[in-house]
Amino acid sequence: MERLKQLAYGDRARAMREIGALTRTLPAETGKQLGLLLASSPGAEVGLGYFEKLRERQPAGFRRLTASVNGLRCLIAVFTHSRFLSQEILRQPAWLEELLEPEVLLRAYPASSFRGMLERDLSPGPPVALEFARFRRKQMLRILLRDVLGLAPLAEVTGELSALADAIVETAYRRIYFRLAAECGKPRDSASEAVQFSVLALGKLGGEELNYSSDIDLMFLYSANGQTDGTEPVSNKEFFRRAAQELTELLSTYTPEGMCYRVDLRLRPEGRLGEICISLEGAYEYYGKRARDWELQMLIKARVAAGDLNTGRTLLEFVEPRIYATSLDFPAIEQLSATRERIDEKMAARAGKPATMDVKLERGGIRDIEFLVQCLQRLYGGTEPWVRHGGTLLALARLHDKGSLSDAEYGRLAGAYQFLRRVEHCLQIADDLQTHSLPGDEAALNQLGALLGGDGAWLEAQLGALFAQVVEIYDRVIHSRTGGMEAAKPGAYQPGNVVRALDQRAPRLAAALAAAATGGELQRGYRSFEHFLERISSEPEQCARLDGDAELAARVFDLFEHSPHFAEELIRTPDLIEEVARAGEPLDVAPESVTGLRRWYRRMMVRIQAGSIGLHEPVFETLKRTSELAGVVIARAYEIAVADVQASNPPRAEYRPAGQMWVVALGRLGMLEFDMGSDADLVFVLADSDAAEVQFWTRVARRVVDSIMAYTGEGVIFAVDTRLRPNGADGPLVQTEGFFKEYFANAAETWEGITYLKSRVVAGDARRGEEFLRRLQELDWQRYGQSGRSRGDLREMRLRIEKEHSASQPLKAGRGGYYDIDFMLMYLRLKTAGVYYKVLNTPERIEVLENMGRLDKAGAGFLRDAATFYRALDHAIRLSTGHAEAKLPSSEERVEILKALLKRWTPAPLDGLDEMRSRTRGAFERMFG
Repeated sequence: MERLKQLAYGDRARAMREIGALTRTLPAETGKQLGLLLASSPGAEVGLGYFEKLRERQPAGFRRLTASVNGLRCLIAVFTHSRFLSQEILRQPAWLEELLEPEVLLRAYPASSFRGMLERDLSPGPPVALEFARFRRKQMLRILLRDVLGLAPLAEVTGELSALADAIVETAYRRIYFRLAAECGKPRDSASEAVQFSVLALGKLGGEELNYSSDIDLMFLYSANGQTDGTEPVSNKEFFRRAAQELTELLSTYTPEGMCYRVDLRLRPEGRLGEICISLEGAYEYYGKRARDWELQMLIKARVAAGDLNTGRTLLEFVEPRIYATSLDFPAIEQLSATRERIDEKMAARAGKPATMDVKLERGGIRDIEFLVQCLQRLYGGTEPWVRHGGTLLALARLHDKGSLSDAEYGRLAGAYQFLRRVEHCLQIADDLQTHSLPGDEAALNQLGALLGGDGAWLEAQLGALFAQVVEIYDRVIHSRTGGMEAAKPGAYQPGNVVRALDQRAPRLAAALAAAATGGELQRGYRSFEHFLERISSEPEQCARLDGDAELAARVFDLFEHSPHFAEELIRTPDLIEEVARAGEPLDVAPESVTGLRRWYRRMMVRIQAGSIGLHEPVFETLKRTSELAGVVIARAYEIAVADVQASNPPRAEYRPAGQMWVVALGRLGMLEFDMGSDADLVFVLADSDAAEVQFWTRVARRVVDSIMAYTGEGVIFAVDTRLRPNGADGPLVQTEGFFKEYFANAAETWEGITYLKSRVVAGDARRGEEFLRRLQELDWQRYGQSGRSRGDLREMRLRIEKEHSASQPLKAGRGGYYDIDFMLMYLRLKTAGVYYKVLNTPERIEVLENMGRLDKAGAGFLRDAATFYRALDHAIRLSTGHAEAKLPSSEERVEILKALLKRWTPAPLDGLDEMRSRTRGAFERMFG
């Protein structure tokens, strides 16, 4: 306890008494562990008080909960984050005891699991508000622990909170329905068919992004008019009105365990003046003729949360074309933004009162981000159904995926949204109150800052910077976004004011620009380059750099002409031209902080791709360099995560983390063909000897994933997909090597085993990890290669992929696409298994097979050329757009960019795509029959 004694306390005398009492009560080793963990927590003084209260009030429970490091960690997590849940533990320590088994906290529960547990907890008969409220609090304890202990990212936390609400609403409604049906009979329509009831969730519950203490916005809908079939019938309208009222009252009744949810019904048709429950026919009439524009927009988040799925979905399908009107334009967006201005007026009205930051309503806050996302969804959702999603974070990712948000806009908006939601959660979980404002008390503000990684002043500075970033994007996107720039015409050079000003400041650059525009080397990118010049007008050193280096200027022109994505990167951060100048050079040493790592990755990516575009580096060489870059990021994130978790949630005192968990890359990263915009397929394998520390390593793995996928002002690094582990998303994130071997020897599907033929260790003990992969490959060979079953399995698998994905991914999954080549090489590799290769990219796979006699010279040459063509085409699309797109663009201008890029890496022209597909499929059919 010596470390605890050295901390500063508001009431030091009381803290010393509590430390003394705990020291006398706890075994020496337990006291040492408690001191270490509590001293490094964000609320040692608060935690001490609760530990002492638990010892006094629940001595048996105290002994059981403090007997393990896991119990200590869980107690500290609750005691330092939530006063109302801490009081629950003081009354019912068994709640926490049930959660100490590691498996309980390692996975998210769907609504169906919550419903099963709730039904088991409820007493028979009519629903009792206290039982529902108690169940909610008990489950919130588990969700809080997953959140605070780093076992679940934000999306999982809000998803579980939403699934919990769905389960409570569904179960409560079913009980109410059966009671009313017993009294009045079941509702029927004019044809005596059963009439159904749907509960539509709106707002954060609709988007499956519920807070710890949110209102839930609901709308009640029934499928048809008529009456019940009982001895004393009532109209369906009356039946479902009573059901809706009873459900609302049950959920919002205050009990000794608090209430379940504050139910907000104001978003229903006609708002407060409307019926509490509306028929499907009435909803059609309202949304088809009278709904206001904002009422349509809020239905973006609508989904069926309880009751009959078909009734709710029928309405949502009816309104969807009205929500995503293809004629919607920027003037309409301007009109919608009046909603934001009204919120601003309310905020301004508070000016005379002492107010603190409101993370929801402040300019640049949560409301702004959600509103901006919905505006863009309405604008682009008519032609791009992919962007239609109720969740804000996923909608942001999809808007970015389709090019409606740049990398910079996406990174800043998503990063701001995640941080603001974390602040909101910390505010609400303290006392189960719906609040969005920072505390006015300095001590409370500092405590909130500590929970988030700093102090009160740090938190206010962070929020101020994020608000400013969001406001800048909001104003630019909502108020200032215009259509695409026209390309300059060759021979029709007409410099604008910015360019004319170059004559005096940078005459050589001005002359080079005029020659490039006149000669056609800078046409499509000319207007963007003007924007770049305007951006660097206040940075004379950048102009001087380009003016004094003709080769660099030509590279920059080339980049602006052929990569709108990297053109925007340079406009946002002009000093990235230094990386263009260093194209082809080795990577710099990676920094040792996550923030620095993001910035470094972005700069190195510019350097690598500038070499690909400007130096015409072979495409597989570029992919290898990009793969190495991603590997360094993962390895450094792993080192940082181990150190961070060791400091915040250390393992047992004698345990020394030293690479016992291996991070294995699969897919494109596993075979050194990772590209810009690729997902990193990762699995986390723990040495059998370290199985007892699986929870520590799960925190490390989660921290690695979160560090890489965090959305910040520097943008996202890259996406990580961990679903290729045994049992997919349902399996634990970290699994032991023994479990992997048993799974692949006995349970794995063919596609799972074959997936691991493209694997390599990117972090952890490389020697032990490679030995593990070698043994795993032997299992693959025994099951699929030696048995001879791989040929039929692979053919069936490839044709199934073609059937399911060829329409959306013709270049990869379509007939004669890249997957034909990949499956041929996998089949031949299985036939010649028995020799372990640490890593092989596609050309190396072909070379090995040719040397082994599995491919003749002509066949090997064709596969090499075809693979280069497909990878080069895919790479060109990514350089142009900034993301993956497995089909040709519809824009003629984009197609011309692809043609110009493609000829740098392959002699095969884009116009020869159909012939390439035909020849590739011919080779596939000769091999597979």
